[in-house]
Amino acid sequence: MNASQYLIVGAGGGIGAALVARILASEPSLPPEPSSSLATDNAACFVHATWHRRKPELEHPQLRWHQLDVTDDSQIANLASELQADMQQAPLHWLVNCVGVLHHETLQPEKNLRAVKAAAISELIDINCTPSLLLAKHFAPHLKQHKAAVFATVSAKVGSIEDNRLGGWYSYRMSKAALNMALKTLSIEWRRTHPGVCVAALHPGTTATGLSEPFQHNVPSDQLFSSAKTADYLYRLMSNLEPSASGRFWAFDGEELPW
Repeated sequence: MNASQYLIVGAGGGIGAALVARILASEPSLPPEPSSSLATDNAACFVHATWHRRKPELEHPQLRWHQLDVTDDSQIANLASELQADMQQAPLHWLVNCVGVLHHETLQPEKNLRAVKAAAISELIDINCTPSLLLAKHFAPHLKQHKAAVFATVSAKVGSIEDNRLGGWYSYRMSKAALNMALKTLSIEWRRTHPGVCVAALHPGTTATGLSEPFQHNVPSDQLFSSAKTADYLYRLMSNLEPSASGRFWAFDGEELPW
């Protein structure tokens, strides 16, 4: 049986890095002296992971790092081309996009309409939404080779229109709602062209990373997860996803969320 391959995009962040570690800890290992081919009788896993500005320190014989700017269409196309030979030996099982932004030095979630800025809306959609479609476009041939692949993106419950009770956070909510629509639309097209792929939007809960740090004081301690705990939840969730469940929005605990 061929090796299983995984691509974790945004593994320089807390959730992505923890998910890489979770996969490597759980999936079959390579033989003590693996051949140069990824296709082995032991069905080992192999993880490709991307970083943008700072390469993580995690190293493993079954892990390969790639620098990637997910907003650059040409870089994603180049990565897909670079991995083509590997994917021909062993099809891509999971592609998970963990990239996302909520705030930075010059960007904060809007408390009201007066704080809305066009530049912020554009930036968050460029980072939180568009890359998933670019990844789907360029890695579609690789995912099609697997009989039960998963294409997933870390979304957020605040992107649910039906669940919106508090308002505010215009740009972030809009970018995640746009992402959810993109994934739903992709799942409809791939139902015809890629019937073996499950497309999923994932809500990870509130994780103790830099993204949530300014807002953690409002979160009960039992609802604030470590990156490792979130990765464990997501790993278990994606391990149970079948192509028949494509086009749905899932919380970390397996609850299906409204769009």
